[in-house]
Amino acid sequence: MIKGETGNYRWSVVILLFFATTINYIDRGVLGILAPDLQLRLGWSESDYGNIVAAFQAAYAIGLITTGGILDRIGTRLGYTLAMILWSIAGMFHAAGRSPLSFGIARFTLGFGQSANFPAAVKTVAEWFPKRERALATGIFNAGSNLGAILTPLVIPLIALKLNWQWAFIITGALGFVWLLFWLPVYKQPENCLKLSQPEKKYILQDGDESVEKIPWYKIIPHRQTLGICLARFFTDPIWWFFLYWLPKFLNQNYEIDLTTIGPPIIIIYVISIGGSVTGGWLSSFFIRKGRNPVAARKSSIFILALMVIPIFFATRASNMWVSVLLISMATFAHQGYAANIFTIVSDIYPKNAVGSMIGLAGFAGAVGGTLFSFAVGLILEATSNYYIIFGFASIAYLLCWASLKLFVPDDETIII
Repeated sequence: MIKGETGNYRWSVVILLFFATTINYIDRGVLGILAPDLQLRLGWSESDYGNIVAAFQAAYAIGLITTGGILDRIGTRLGYTLAMILWSIAGMFHAAGRSPLSFGIARFTLGFGQSANFPAAVKTVAEWFPKRERALATGIFNAGSNLGAILTPLVIPLIALKLNWQWAFIITGALGFVWLLFWLPVYKQPENCLKLSQPEKKYILQDGDESVEKIPWYKIIPHRQTLGICLARFFTDPIWWFFLYWLPKFLNQNYEIDLTTIGPPIIIIYVISIGGSVTGGWLSSFFIRKGRNPVAARKSSIFILALMVIPIFFATRASNMWVSVLLISMATFAHQGYAANIFTIVSDIYPKNAVGSMIGLAGFAGAVGGTLFSFAVGLILEATSNYYIIFGFASIAYLLCWASLKLFVPDDETIII
């Protein structure tokens, strides 16, 4: 972080974004950790659980195409506050749930509230940081997603075993209200923040008026690159959601892992995945230094990473749990590397004022894919009681993603709108 002679109040804002994102991933991950136990206690079928997960993803998809406009109208401070209140109450409401319907309502509400986190965080960074520091600030708050994914299997079993499963939802849901105690006093528009020194305010606002007309989706959709990128997210986002919500159930069914032993394998999987983001970015940069076109370099990187996912099919047949964990870790590592490249492709080929809309549209496609996949996973498990078909699709999903990019995203063509 850079202080210099300007001050460092802006970094307190990004630290709050980091913790909001951490809470976001903890709250969404509680259900996955508790799923094997809840399924036994509450008598859910596999399709019941699939429908509950799909409710979250459907609401998340709706939120991705609506919350951005809401934030623009009511402002970041109020918008983030309302989103945090909504998803915190929804998280706590899980404790009162018993039926698949009540859990589905709680998950739907949670998904809609949580969909505002990343748009609000990105908007906050734009308001509080000059262009030269925004990538660093975004990287800092986005790291909260990794911390949340790692903390959840550490903390949730302890709460559930020491107290009960209801308290796991209540305590994690309450974290959002604790966050608001810091957010509301700290955050204001830089122009109106009395705690901000004049030198730092001048530094933050150095880029002047950046208002640029946002390009609407209907002008983006006709381009074939849009179809290619949306298909890529449609195929691959469901796999990441599957890891988040079904890994504890898979490990429980295949290796009899329970709340007392779930922590180490899940933590290892997500810790290894962190390295994928760095490796994916380094790999495409390596190809570019070798003279490849940037878009071609991203696609070549995605192809290599897609090959790393193929062995995940054998995770269902591994007799040793740690062999299975290693194969799954390779896939999560590859996904993070792929994600670094798929986001960058958007900025490579779309004009700057279309990037936000395109990322939102692609995220919507990914959430729709996740919703459909969750329904399908529940039905497949109910019919077959094994994960062979599911892991089989996961093993080729990233190759399908690469094929869609190869077909619809030319290497040397940028979009002019």
